[in-house]
Amino acid sequence: MDAEGQKNHLKAYGITYWVLTKQQKVQWLLNYRGGSFLLPDGENIRKECQIRGVSFEILSDAQTQSILESISSPSKNQEAVVLEKAPKVAVYSPKGNQPWDDAVTMVLTYAEIPYETVYDEEVLDDQLALYDWLHLHHEDFSGQYGKFYGAYRAAPWYIQQKQDAEALATKLGFSKVSEEKRAVALKIRNYVIGGGFMFAMCSATDSFDIALAASDGVDICEPMFDGDPSDANYQSKLNFNKTFAFKDFTLERSPLKYEFSTIDMTAKRRIPKEVDYFSLMDFSAKWDPVPTMLCQNHTALVKGFMGQTTSFERREIKSNVLILGENKRNEEARYIHGIKGKGFFTFYGGHDPEDYQHRVGDPKTELELHPTSPGYRLILNNVLFPAAQKKKQKT
Repeated sequence: MDAEGQKNHLKAYGITYWVLTKQQKVQWLLNYRGGSFLLPDGENIRKECQIRGVSFEILSDAQTQSILESISSPSKNQEAVVLEKAPKVAVYSPKGNQPWDDAVTMVLTYAEIPYETVYDEEVLDDQLALYDWLHLHHEDFSGQYGKFYGAYRAAPWYIQQKQDAEALATKLGFSKVSEEKRAVALKIRNYVIGGGFMFAMCSATDSFDIALAASDGVDICEPMFDGDPSDANYQSKLNFNKTFAFKDFTLERSPLKYEFSTIDMTAKRRIPKEVDYFSLMDFSAKWDPVPTMLCQNHTALVKGFMGQTTSFERREIKSNVLILGENKRNEEARYIHGIKGKGFFTFYGGHDPEDYQHRVGDPKTELELHPTSPGYRLILNNVLFPAAQKKKQKT
């Protein structure tokens, strides 16, 4: 899985997942040649790699033992982690087409990793318990329809989206969309606390925590969103003890501004596209296998990319949350991870790792043109993460 040895990093994750579905174990060699996978040998596996265009090498038993002994040396910041079971994957995404695409569903499809789609009905019906890993599509859990009101309130797709959301909320027994989304956020929170793995990108990151901060019944929505005024002084009523990752943030009151809060750094960025990169943190593979796993890549420097929520204000990240990727020049976090109860969450800023400034209506990214994408590899690290044997994290 290093830069020189692998022609299709993304499909290699699909091969690994496929092997796990055959009830065969895999070893993930953390920090060894870009985080390589040690698979059992077999003619069917070799053929599958050839069909999917995945580079592989055949090792003798002696070579394998030599590599594993080298990795186990205390002097090497490497570790062999056993992957045991293919996690069952769910994507939280609205039914029907949206005028934008989703990086996670694209890369799961490209890597040939199966997933099922769930939305509010399934979440409120406690069906998340059926899944090991949950991705949150670019959702707005605050009930403000993505804060698209300023630019798109007259667009047919925005009007239809609002009508559909209101109809679903009514069907599920809620008087307002914001109340329904809050209930969904609390169900997802309970899923993670109970041992689930949750991954979110772009606006699903900060809007999820905003919904939790307002979950004591605080109305943060203006009339054009929910039909009645917001609570007076709602900022002072937010409860940051209920959030996953963020604290002390200030909400954006204006419905005309395409922004949720001070968490997001998009408007504060002064980085030319040509030099917009973020660096992955270096963790101890033997003592902290979890963050090491999530940062496996063939480069420590990843191209930046924009989104409604591009990156996170470091001062507003809780002290118990790990920063996995950062742009020091702009003092921003791009990729963060934490523990909540028995479960885990990862927040990844930006919309599409291979589309620098994705806009509504832009064509989707063709991953056939980006089979070695470091930014997309980070997503797939998270997909395989639940398959690993659990070890107590030291950090």
